[in-house]
Amino acid sequence: MSSERLLFVTGKLAAPALRDTLGRAGLPFEYDIAVMKITVAALMTTEWIARFLDVPEAVTRIMIPGMCEGAVEALTERFGIPAEKGPADLKALPAWFGQADARESYGERDIRVFAEINHVPRLEPAQVLELAGRYREAGADVIDLGLSLDRKWLDEGPDVIAELRAAGFALSIDTLDPDEILMADEAGVDYVLSLNGSNRHLAERLSATPVLIPDTPEDLDSLDETIAQLERLGKPYLVDPIIEPIGFGFAASLGRYLEVRRRHPDAEMFMGIGNLTELTEADTTGVNALLIGFCQELGIRNVLTTEVIHWAHGAVREAVLAAQLMHFAQERGTPPKHIDNRLLTVKDEELRPYAEAELRELHAQVRDPNFRIFADADWIYVFNADRFVKGTDFNEIFDSLGVDEATHAFYLGKELMKATIARALRKNYRQESPLDWGYMTFEEPRRERVRLTAQRTRRAAEEET
Repeated sequence: MSSERLLFVTGKLAAPALRDTLGRAGLPFEYDIAVMKITVAALMTTEWIARFLDVPEAVTRIMIPGMCEGAVEALTERFGIPAEKGPADLKALPAWFGQADARESYGERDIRVFAEINHVPRLEPAQVLELAGRYREAGADVIDLGLSLDRKWLDEGPDVIAELRAAGFALSIDTLDPDEILMADEAGVDYVLSLNGSNRHLAERLSATPVLIPDTPEDLDSLDETIAQLERLGKPYLVDPIIEPIGFGFAASLGRYLEVRRRHPDAEMFMGIGNLTELTEADTTGVNALLIGFCQELGIRNVLTTEVIHWAHGAVREAVLAAQLMHFAQERGTPPKHIDNRLLTVKDEELRPYAEAELRELHAQVRDPNFRIFADADWIYVFNADRFVKGTDFNEIFDSLGVDEATHAFYLGKELMKATIARALRKNYRQESPLDWGYMTFEEPRRERVRLTAQRTRRAAEEET
């Protein structure tokens, strides 16, 4: 049992569910529950809590609901002990504390992500800089300048490379053309993609680190010869056996990575994972996670991806997140699950609905006309002090509520649509919170009427005190 003692702050409606959840969680510390004089806990602000909360002397940390507005520093300053926001959903508290250690040490990775800008000669320099900035913001370590077979880049290249270098970008050039390779190397790129039997004679003239590939994907002996030449020169290099698309040698290409690792156990390796994400009509989150997991196990510390096709938008960010996840899992000797759910975009990590019996108990405590909306995998529930509606068709549910004021009707329609989506996809729905789309989750703007109603509710709560 930890020496910590936590104080969980909640409102009147959520208090029974919070007590039940904490009682079943088997938490490794003592705790107290502070029930504030407010019905809905999410309407509390940190400043309001700081004014009216009583903290027992033994408490070492304050935990407030994740949906509370305001900075937790207001509580830390007021009471002199740490305060933090928990998850938006109190039913997620057991998992939240189970992952506390992971959150503290999470985020390192040892896989370098190259983000390719395709057909750079066809772009204006400003476009190249914009894309490079976007990829760097997504977490890319190296910006790869992909050249074109039908258009040389010898004249414009040095100036664009100089501008990118001045902006602090690490760069690679993606071409087999000897003239373009030498131009980019002289301009100061960090990596050259790629050298094989046709152009490996350039190696002794290069300052950049080359990526070595076989003359044809299945010809590993030619790759060995290119590796041997770089070894004789005493120069660094990366090795890419080339991953091929599904249906065009994908399985065999994975085997070649295993074989190259067997032949060259200490070589720095490279994989162009964009060959799969760009050519597989499937959500890229899962494809990236599997390929990065393979790379993590095999010690492939460099991957190349891009975002050309629409469904691959976000692939750079996904590769970075996958690298963090797989590194943590390997370091801890644990499967990559229940650690970081940002790559779960369509399906939630766990469905945590309230049981109908719990909602009936909440309904019995409600004394105001505001509607509460809940959803599980089977039903949508809406209730206030006067009615309890259960259904699956949001049109029928709305008709049962008797609402004719336009702004409130708009608000309920929006929330019922979200609840319908959550029910259909088996996602967790929490009223006035965004659905969880992993790293793609976006905050929803609120209409003025909803904020004003919330403010009035807060004032009423303050008057209760």
